Amino acid sequence: MSVFYETFERHAHGEGLKAHATHYCAGCGHGLAHKYLAEAIEELGIQDRTVAVSPVGCAVFLHYYLDVGNTQAAHGRAPAVALGHKLGNPDSIVVAYQGDGDLASIGLAEILQAAQLGIPLTVIFVNNAVYGMTGGQMAPTTLMGQRTTTSPTGRDRMMGQPLRVAEMIAQLDGPVYVERVALFDPKQRTRAKKAIEKALRLQVEGKGFALVEVLSECPTHLKATPEAAERWVREQMVPIFPLGVKKDLEVEPWFAGRAPVFDPVLVAGAISAGERGKAREKGAFPSHLDASDVALKFAGAGGDGTQTVALLTCRTGVNEGFDSTYIPSYGPESRGGTSYADVHIAKDEVLSPSAPRPHVLVAFNAPSLEKFGPMVRPHGLVIYDETVIPSPPDLDPGINVYGIPCTQIACDLARPMVKNMVALGAMQEAGALFDGYAFETAIAKLSKGVCALAAVNRAAFNWGIEAAKVAELTTAGVP
Repeated sequence: MSVFYETFERHAHGEGLKAHATHYCAGCGHGLAHKYLAEAIEELGIQDRTVAVSPVGCAVFLHYYLDVGNTQAAHGRAPAVALGHKLGNPDSIVVAYQGDGDLASIGLAEILQAAQLGIPLTVIFVNNAVYGMTGGQMAPTTLMGQRTTTSPTGRDRMMGQPLRVAEMIAQLDGPVYVERVALFDPKQRTRAKKAIEKALRLQVEGKGFALVEVLSECPTHLKATPEAAERWVREQMVPIFPLGVKKDLEVEPWFAGRAPVFDPVLVAGAISAGERGKAREKGAFPSHLDASDVALKFAGAGGDGTQTVALLTCRTGVNEGFDSTYIPSYGPESRGGTSYADVHIAKDEVLSPSAPRPHVLVAFNAPSLEKFGPMVRPHGLVIYDETVIPSPPDLDPGINVYGIPCTQIACDLARPMVKNMVALGAMQEAGALFDGYAFETAIAKLSKGVCALAAVNRAAFNWGIEAAKVAELTTAGVP
């Protein structure tokens, strides 16, 4: 069975002569690259195993032409999507097909990290020195002096030098094969076909990551005939992007990935397993805060321990058998900048990890309370450090507000850094999130190996509980 569909449904509804023609401009190199890729897939007998990842750009409609598994990736993200396919189904043969704007600009980080990882993937990189589909803008590979819609007087030094992708990828440790080929005459086309076949074969053999850069004609944006475009590639592009093999390692097959397990029962058991591998029963869900999904927000300055206490809460939720998520947000400074985190604890499944309207807010400084206090839901709970926030703002009268001297208690314990543990104890007492010693288990794991820290963390947590018991509610409300 041919790898190309017999007719292309996108064109003339699959009828007539147009049903056998691609959408590419006359003289465009994508058609030849598609042909060589399809022939290699057929020759290697891997059609039923192949997944092609289409880019954003001229090759966006690759899935209309190749009868293989197909995935559309966001702009530049084809390598990341390709890795997902390969690790999700290690027996698949995954091809990321990308243009120069897609791979060398917005997708540069993705291609570098995927190449350095070295997991067997095949990348076909089509370099025509311009953004073709979106209007002929300057690309990372545009030549010096070349005119585009965004470099109307020609690319100059202030716009940077063209990026040599093949050489850059070849310097990394991960790839096993990198070659640059062209399409401007029969000899070069034969080399291109062989290179694409080899890049696929190395993946079939489980040997490693391979990239083939294809210098391609774009007659439309060069405003040239196909013949003139071929000459331009040969005379102008090749001196800047020399053809040939950039890296070719002889390696033994090494990749034998194990397919992940998707059985929901097994996955749930692994997530909720205790330290000794014994599945835990679900604890009592804090349904007095919400029937199925409790949202919490922790906020303060960098160094307040905000992220630690948020992560502890998330881990405790997981340990209790619930679905729980944690999303940190840091300021630019490691100390003194803003820092907050959103945590969700769901009875069954967290549908959105952000917490724009939390049920519970723990605020360690005045700006955090000022900013996030009004977002707390009616009948929710606010814990704030009254040592540093002596005058809290007016909040919804239905919210339970506890002022806890977190910093003062921590200083009395001679460990100012444990004020977050004080706040955690107060939150547990006031909010009744979990039963019994759920938090204490998480705190013990956090302090494992440091006996002094374990003792002071437990003491701070317990003092927080006691402080919440005697704290006066600054606003009356019914939770």
